[in-house]
Formats: sequence, C-alpha cells, structure tokens
Amino acid sequence: MTTNIHFKGRPVWAEISLEAILHNLRVIRQHVGKHPGSNRGGNQAGVKRMVLAVVKSNAYGLGAVPIAKALQKAGTEWFGVTCGNEGEELREAGIRKRILILTGFWPGEEKRLMQQKLTPAVTRVSDLRHLERAAKSFRGLKSPFRFHLKINTGMNRLGISPSDVEAFARELAKCRHIQLEGTFTHFGSAEDFASPRTCEQEVLFRSCLDRMRALGVSPGIVHVANSGAICARPESWADMVRPGAILYGYHQQFTPLEKKQEIMQMMPLRPCLSMRARIISLRDVPPGQGVGYGARFVTSRASRIGVINAGYADGIVRHRTNHGWVLVNGQRAPLVGTISMDLTAIDVTDVPGAALGDIVTIYGRDGEATMEVSDVAAELGTVTSDLLCALGRRVPRFYK
Repeated sequence: MTTNIHFKGRPVWAEISLEAILHNLRVIRQHVGKHPGSNRGGNQAGVKRMVLAVVKSNAYGLGAVPIAKALQKAGTEWFGVTCGNEGEELREAGIRKRILILTGFWPGEEKRLMQQKLTPAVTRVSDLRHLERAAKSFRGLKSPFRFHLKINTGMNRLGISPSDVEAFARELAKCRHIQLEGTFTHFGSAEDFASPRTCEQEVLFRSCLDRMRALGVSPGIVHVANSGAICARPESWADMVRPGAILYGYHQQFTPLEKKQEIMQMMPLRPCLSMRARIISLRDVPPGQGVGYGARFVTSRASRIGVINAGYADGIVRHRTNHGWVLVNGQRAPLVGTISMDLTAIDVTDVPGAALGDIVTIYGRDGEATMEVSDVAAELGTVTSDLLCALGRRVPRFYK
C-alpha cells in the first residue's frame, strides 16, 4: 500500500497502476493470439489482430490522457472514445494513433473531426452525405476521409439496420471523398452464456458482411469483440478487439458463475485502481445513538466511529449506505450510516489501534486483504464500470 503520496487538500486520493494496465494489455494480446478465431468475421490468416483500447469517459474515470500515453508507447493501434471532445483531448495531449468515435457524430462536427484526424462511426445512412460534403470542401484532405460503419444487430441503440445495407451501398457509391475503413457491431450480452442473444447477433452481423461484399463493398477492418467476447468468444475476435473493463483489470460477471472462474484462471488480470482516504475524526458513541443523515444506522453497542473525508461526490456511491466494508490496518471496517456527499462513517470498534490519520482503503489492497471494485459492484448488483466512472473529479489521481 502506498503511503508516501503528498498532495494539497483533502486526504482522499486514487492510485492508478499503469503497470497493471500494461500487464492486462499483454494478457489480452496473448489471449487473442492463441487461437485464430473465425475467418468468417473478417480476420485473415497471418494478419496481426489489432487492439482498440476503449478510453471513453476519461478512461472509465481513471484518466484518459496518462493511460492513453502509456498504451500508445506500448504499441496500442487504436483508441475508442465517445465523442469528438474526448478525441480532441487525446490529440492535444500528443496521442497520434488512430482514434475511433464509437457513438458517431452530430451534423456540424465533420470539419473538426477531419482537422483532428478523428475517425467517426457512421450510424445512419444519411451520415454519408454530411461526411462527403465536408470532405469535398476540406482543403487539408489529401486522400479520402476514412470512417467506420456500425450495424445494429440487436442492441437497438445505434447503427444502421440490416435492412439498410443495400441503401448504404448505393449511397456510398455516390461518394468520392470518403472511404469505408471498418465495420463493427456491439454485443449486448457477451458474458451471458445462458442466452442465445450473442450467437444471434453474430449470425446477423456475418450475413450483413456477406451482403456488403456481394454488393462490392469491402467491410474493411471487422471488429466485434468487447471485453466479455474477448474473454470467452474467440469466434468473434475478427480483425480487431475492443477491450474496456478488462483492460483496467476487471472481469465481467459471467453467467454461469463457473465460467468466470475458468476465465479468471485463463486471463490473470490485475486491477489497476486503489482508492484511499484517511480517518479525520474518531468518536466514542454509546449504544442507541444514530449516525449520519436520517439516523439510518443506530449503534447496538458502545462503538468507535471513524469518519473519512470522502463521500458520494468522490466515488463512494450512496447505495453503499449501511452496506459493505472498507479496510483499515488490513482489517474490514463496516460502512455505517448514510453515505453523504463529502463524508462517510465507518465502524472501527473491532479494529484495534485504529487512530486519527490512519489510511482507509476504499478499493484496493491493504496487507493481505483486498476490496476490489468488481467485488463491490457484484454486491450492489451493478457493473464495475458504473463504480469506476463514479470516481469524482476532485479526487487526485496518482499514476504508478
């Protein structure tokens, strides 16, 4: 556990291990290189399978710029972001590798994307007209402007409908200043092996690729596999894979549970986040006393209640009220009372020697004990990404 961190302000901070992230990248590369996957999706024998590192939403709240810099240095071929603003931030920070805007673009953004050399996803046939018009008038364009096509295969959020493949091909044939570079879809249930949904999406996506090729349209780089599919569905790996949560060291909640145990052994990831704070108050509270807003916790015995200077604005989500633990001196201490915006109470009655200023581990390792984000997410019935993205902006990040 790191104790020599020095900073100004509130004693709450996050430690992000770049070493762990780079380890996870190596594990992913090794894993998707073990098997050829399925050529039906697009991967050709002898062609290196690429990695698109998903760093959207500030790299899941962990810090897109420092993480992308480390991944770029390690040879990551592509980065995935949500919008032009996120892509522009990476460009301004010196990221020169390819950046895909996963959720497409809004009409009027085209010139900016071209200036920043960002690659948009086309999610509607009408997007082609906007891109073609902008590319035709853009003076700095020396070759056709490249884009990726997203096809909706069952998520029913973004992407052209399978029935629009022919219309897409007709419209693309009219465009002389833009070029289809890649084609992708997104799985809704890759980690659920009790559901036929992913297999149905795969079949539909392949049929769309076949129809495109029959129309004389090369799909280019084919990419389908998100974190869950990378772990357990080699037939979906195609030309490029898109790791998100697993890149940061967190496995999905697979169904059945035995599948997760198997995958964790096959892909030994390292969680990258530790979140810590210090005890700023200790109080002896007699039995029968309420703690925090609404007195949702009432002491049943003489208790030693500590307070840490972190709350739901920092990333300790309010759903953890009276639920779960933190680590103090390598031992579990229950969270008690309502999680407030800036403060959280903990019960250190059973932690001998707990003192003012002691480090409290909210996520991470303390001695032999661990409290990982993924474990807390499972307890709360949510996904790891939900809790990672909850990490507050005012929490200082330190990169190891």
